[in-house]
Amino acid sequence: MKFCLVDRIQSLVPGESIQTIKNVSLAEEYLQDHFPGFSILPGVLMVECLVQSCAWLMRATDDFRHSTILLKQAKAVKFNNFLKPGETLQVSATWKSSDETTTDFVASGTVNGQSAVSAKLTLSKQNLATHNPQMADNDRRVIEAMRELYSQLYSAS
Repeated sequence: MKFCLVDRIQSLVPGESIQTIKNVSLAEEYLQDHFPGFSILPGVLMVECLVQSCAWLMRATDDFRHSTILLKQAKAVKFNNFLKPGETLQVSATWKSSDETTTDFVASGTVNGQSAVSAKLTLSKQNLATHNPQMADNDRRVIEAMRELYSQLYSAS
């Protein structure tokens, strides 16, 4: 199952920063068991929301050159608040440094103006064809799908 944990990109400055939102709905299946009678967004999914936000910033900055963006490292992760159904996680991420294969970010999420999660993240970027030229078509399909999803999440005005 694939989770799209960014509902909207509110602002994006390539190579600098991104602001996104994640609306939590009781309809999300994983909330039924986490926890019965006190549904909250699991902490690992709050971190994943930060990761996905940073990945969108990487894609926009690199003009979607890489099909595969993965979390390489999460440091200084702090959970400060719960996120319940009906609430919105406001994510802010800042680009810190980058090289050919990785980018470092500082990211945080707030709920109702209060800190909910924060982390220093390192994401890696690559194309599958780099390791197996027969995967070039897969890279193309993934990049095309990410461009389409990006156009649904963000409309620069």
